[in-house]
Amino acid sequence: MTFRTTRRGLLKSGIAAGATAASAGAALANTPDPLITELQDWASGTGDGVDATPYGLPIEYESDVIRRNVEWLTADTISSINFTPIHALDGTITPQGCAFERHHSGAIELRKDDYRLMINGLVDQPLVFSYADLERFPRENHVYFCECAANTGMEWAGAQLNGAQFTHGMIHNMEYSGVPLRTLLEEAGLDTAGDLAGKWVYVEGADASSNGRSIPMEKALDDCLVAFKANGEALRKEHGYPVRLVVPGWEGNMWVKWLRRIEVMDGPVESREETSKYTDTLADGTSRKWTWVMDAKSVITSPSPQSPITHGTGPVVISGLAWSGHGKITRVDVSRDGGMTWETARLGKQGDSKALTRFYLDTEWNGEDWLLQSRAIDETGYVQPTKAQLREVRGENSIYHNNCIQTWHLKANGEAENVEVS
Repeated sequence: MTFRTTRRGLLKSGIAAGATAASAGAALANTPDPLITELQDWASGTGDGVDATPYGLPIEYESDVIRRNVEWLTADTISSINFTPIHALDGTITPQGCAFERHHSGAIELRKDDYRLMINGLVDQPLVFSYADLERFPRENHVYFCECAANTGMEWAGAQLNGAQFTHGMIHNMEYSGVPLRTLLEEAGLDTAGDLAGKWVYVEGADASSNGRSIPMEKALDDCLVAFKANGEALRKEHGYPVRLVVPGWEGNMWVKWLRRIEVMDGPVESREETSKYTDTLADGTSRKWTWVMDAKSVITSPSPQSPITHGTGPVVISGLAWSGHGKITRVDVSRDGGMTWETARLGKQGDSKALTRFYLDTEWNGEDWLLQSRAIDETGYVQPTKAQLREVRGENSIYHNNCIQTWHLKANGEAENVEVS
């Protein structure tokens, strides 16, 4: 209520000032606004015709809203990461053109006509599907987030990268269209009503890395999707065109791109990507595995290091994203004092399950220093932990699955910095 009164008062004062100037006679005339009094270029001629934009691209004034790589992160860009500019987006859907991408041996070019998907192993009838075959099955549409298990991984030992794009940008949220994996397994004769205890599927990609992961049968039959569209259009090359696997709520490495083989097995393969990689190293040097689910997490995207306050003091909207691999986000709290006190934020809409949820806190900033934090709570009651709470369990040797509360220090000049509070 205080906020609404303040903002309304701000608007009223502007109207009143305008009325006073008009009654005085010449105030506005003495300081004319060129955008009102002069004929501007955009209004003095015709613009582009429809033939000039057969496929729409962002206007040049938004050219800074792009994916970015961290050069020192990997030995070569063919096995690296491009981070989503989450600080510059709003809502929840990530445009494909700036959506996070991760490769192990580079993005490959695979034509639809050359695509094949094999299902083999412990099934009654091994099958090979073409792209056209997949299009004939009943399909579904779901919005899900895809987050790399290494998202925020550099922050275990302290504040490292100065920007939400780099600390939390290994994530995207898109509407995927495709065929449930369960449908294809049943087509190959898997008895999904029978005893499948201990059964797994091994999924493998067509790129040179042959990225492969083992998935418990319960998950494979639950909500996994063999997807060939994202946000209504074909997958981009870097996102696995023409077909990828979607594993809702679980770490992004399991979302195998250029999906070429699904084998039903009696147990997990224990591949490179689920033993020496994508496991959680603890303080004593041992590693825990099979930690697939991405726990509840959030980040304030504005204000943040790449999105400072530039309009001075007064009304400001604190905005960010929250998500959970366990289901829906039910609440997000925001702190301006490093976690000593919390306010409940407004959700942009009731969150979809295993998808990004946008939150807002409409407030006032008077130029004081803030220690901005957000804390997500999902439908299971899980509360996003602090970094100290995570370290109590796992120490500082880990890389993956860091879902700690993030802190930005907002300074009096409106700029923000990545910091850590104890």
